[in-house]
Amino acid sequence: MTSDNLLYTLPEQNSFEPNDNPSSWQGKLTTLQAKCSDKICNVFANKQRHLLWAVTGAGKTEMLFKGIAWGIQNNLRIAIASPRIDVCVELFPRIQAAFKNTEILLLHGRDDTPYAYRQLTICTTHQLLKFYHAFDILIIDEVDSFPFVQDGGLQFAAKNATKKISSTLYLTATPSDELLSDIRRKKLSVSYLPIRYHRHLLPIIQNHVILNLSKQFDKNILNSRIIKLISNKIISKQRFLLFMPRVADLTIMSDILSNHFDRHLWKTVYSEDVDRLKKVQSMRENEILFLITTTILERGVTFPGIDVIVFNADHDNFSTSALVQIAGRVGRNSDRPNGNVDFLINCKTRSILNAVKQIKYMNKLGSRIKDE
Repeated sequence: MTSDNLLYTLPEQNSFEPNDNPSSWQGKLTTLQAKCSDKICNVFANKQRHLLWAVTGAGKTEMLFKGIAWGIQNNLRIAIASPRIDVCVELFPRIQAAFKNTEILLLHGRDDTPYAYRQLTICTTHQLLKFYHAFDILIIDEVDSFPFVQDGGLQFAAKNATKKISSTLYLTATPSDELLSDIRRKKLSVSYLPIRYHRHLLPIIQNHVILNLSKQFDKNILNSRIIKLISNKIISKQRFLLFMPRVADLTIMSDILSNHFDRHLWKTVYSEDVDRLKKVQSMRENEILFLITTTILERGVTFPGIDVIVFNADHDNFSTSALVQIAGRVGRNSDRPNGNVDFLINCKTRSILNAVKQIKYMNKLGSRIKDE
């Protein structure tokens, strides 16, 4: 496409078949989830901007179902967008299962499925560039994640994809400073949910200070404490994610571990990995015990019953929000509502201290609700 090309848009007609009973979901919300769900319906009905600030594993997706059903019943066009392909891929079958009577479109850069006009679209935020005043309701999941949070063009695309009179709902456990500022200035309403659906608190970060951690790694050496930590998980068949700060670290870590363990136990994955979706699926299907990954899997992807290890968690590439999200991968399933979050560090940084502080604060709020 060049500046010589002409672009055309068609007015949105909302030409959908009537659907009075779109939801096929048979689950039940907790009292707190139901309150948030009712608020979402109210936001959609009144064409407002709203943030659902809920801890990781709170059941945000299920809280959307009532509002989405209301939108479909009222002939509205709806989009659920996320900055991450992995989030969209995980959301799609869950939304399909909850709305079996509704045709749903999935759009992202690694799927060749042709465009089709649908009442409900799940897409990456990049795909919103293709729409102009199309949606009555836009839901942006993980709104604070890369690249959306730092890309003014994507934020413009999101605004442009909605009708002039429309609703926008933001979902996250770690809102950006901009969203918090909008809340303070009364430009954005907010709902809070500081406890998970199974009413267990968030796992606490365990920091392990290891002398010369980075220097040893640069020499392809792992401290014996790290080998023992990983060995114990392998022996007990405990599935986990091992987060690395840089793409270049993945192969190095994999090679080092290959000297100690069976190489078939894991795979490496990063954002530009052409086999990324297949590798994530192999983890879901228990074909491997763990993934060595970058922050691409910090959010939006759920593996029941896992632990996490963050190597060099004091690296600048790990922001406070990234560390909170990574810790939030643990304890999401009611069958194993607890788990281990191990940070391997040279020293404690402001990001680490703030992540610990944020988790403890949400647990404090959650404890009050839990005791009610």
